[in-house]
Amino acid sequence: MSKYHVYGLGAALVDTEIDVVDDDLSQLGIDKGLMTLVDRERQTAILASLEGHLVHAKQASGGSAANSIIAATYFGAKTFYSCKVADDALGEFYMNDLKAAGVDADYQQKSSEGITGTCLVMITPDAERSMNTYLGISETLSVAELNEAALADSEYLYMEGYLVTSPTGRAAAIHAHSVARAKGVKTALSFSDPGMVEFFRDGLMEMLGDGVDMVFCNEDEALGWAQTRDLDTAVETLKGVAKTFAITLGAKGALLFDGEQLIQVAPNTVKAVDTNGAGDMFAGAFLYGITNGLSFADAGRLASRASAEVVSHYGPRLPAAKHGELLAAL
Repeated sequence: MSKYHVYGLGAALVDTEIDVVDDDLSQLGIDKGLMTLVDRERQTAILASLEGHLVHAKQASGGSAANSIIAATYFGAKTFYSCKVADDALGEFYMNDLKAAGVDADYQQKSSEGITGTCLVMITPDAERSMNTYLGISETLSVAELNEAALADSEYLYMEGYLVTSPTGRAAAIHAHSVARAKGVKTALSFSDPGMVEFFRDGLMEMLGDGVDMVFCNEDEALGWAQTRDLDTAVETLKGVAKTFAITLGAKGALLFDGEQLIQVAPNTVKAVDTNGAGDMFAGAFLYGITNGLSFADAGRLASRASAEVVSHYGPRLPAAKHGELLAAL
């Protein structure tokens, strides 16, 4: 039996959420609903322009895969996370926050000189999130940050699609995929954002290699990957790169493929206030489920309920105790 249910690989970003309106995004030239990479100066200028706006969520350790790994941990999974932070106050905060959540990591590893990555998450009244990310030292995440012993002792490797934007990060993901295959560890990849599918398709193909065991994506990402507007066509295209997959459909629930059949997951009706972290929560809850005895259908129901719960709150995560309540309600 493996020591870890899930080994995660992704960026280490300290998140800050800000309340905005569509006019703010237009005036600042920010692409709504997408993650855009920016330099530190651009991010600082955006923050200065939005000074005084209500910040709903306190700073928290984030990054797409980290959010998923923390969610899986809160549900009860044993997890390990590999990332890269700088030897600065935010880096120390990030690793302490990760440890407090119960995630294993290379906490003794000396941090590097540089600046820890940050993500500015702007939430509009329709609950859509638009992100401007300064990767900082996360851009240099590499094979050196992998813990191959922990990876080999895991049931699943989970990689975020955002790694495709960094040459060294992409190489780390490709190497991790190779190690996982050699050690009999199942592999999962999140497409992460429609922009990754649109602008980094070739890199994602490299990360997928000869295929993965599981893909997580939303409807826009699935359609973008298949270069179609037809969901049935997207489903057939995804079967070419993943043995199983989950497509989140927002208010319409989710569509799962367990390797043999499609499973429709009913939606959970809530008033959405912040969609940031919805896909991350879905992946984390689902990975917990399938590594802890739940069927695909039950894991999908848990993930759908958990992601609905997270969009009804500000911030990409739920309090630890809430995960137990969601499990009990299943």
